[in-house]
Amino acid sequence: MTTRLRATGLGLLLCVLASAQGAGAATAASGVEAAAAPEAAAKPVDPVKAAERCEDAVADTVRTIRGREAREIEFAGGKRTLQPGEGDEMAVKGAGRYRASAGGTVPFSYTCTYNAKTGATTGAMFRETGPRPGDVTSDQPWQPDLTNVSPEACEAATAAALKDKYPRVGRIAFGSDTRRLQPAPNERIGLEGQGALQRAPGMNAAPFKYRCEFEPRSGKIVKVTTSD
Repeated sequence: MTTRLRATGLGLLLCVLASAQGAGAATAASGVEAAAAPEAAAKPVDPVKAAERCEDAVADTVRTIRGREAREIEFAGGKRTLQPGEGDEMAVKGAGRYRASAGGTVPFSYTCTYNAKTGATTGAMFRETGPRPGDVTSDQPWQPDLTNVSPEACEAATAAALKDKYPRVGRIAFGSDTRRLQPAPNERIGLEGQGALQRAPGMNAAPFKYRCEFEPRSGKIVKVTTSD
């Protein structure tokens, strides 16, 4: 009787061990399968949407830099190229032109990056590939890198300089259509413009001119001058 009980108990123990080993093996197999599961594929980039979003961003950049001087911005679809980038990104390059307020057209090239996951664009910049009406032409047209040039930062620095000069200044206004890029010493980028200010509340507005010099790589403003 005792012998039978022991044998039965041993059989039960072996069954329990086998069941535990089977469960462990199944769990391990599941873990391997989970680990081997591939990552979700990147979202396909719609080339039409990438081109539209980038050209809208480039047009905004042209208007920001040139103000009212740039009119009727057009893009050449035949010169557009799209290159897949990392993950959900696509690089867009192309060419276009805008009609200048002084007459004539100004051609430019552009680059931009579109992200299909976020729908956002980055690095939208343009380079003018021909002279603007009224500019002095040269054999090698000046083509500054405008990636880090911010008219808003220049105007903020100019306003700060005017407030230091006139502590009781009432109002300062900038004319975006007067912005003009010019070469500056030491390969810097110069941004010039005009505006109007009240030296004190109640006074008539007086015109002024300003100029900022940018370091092209960092976008840092290294010099601000005003005249009124």
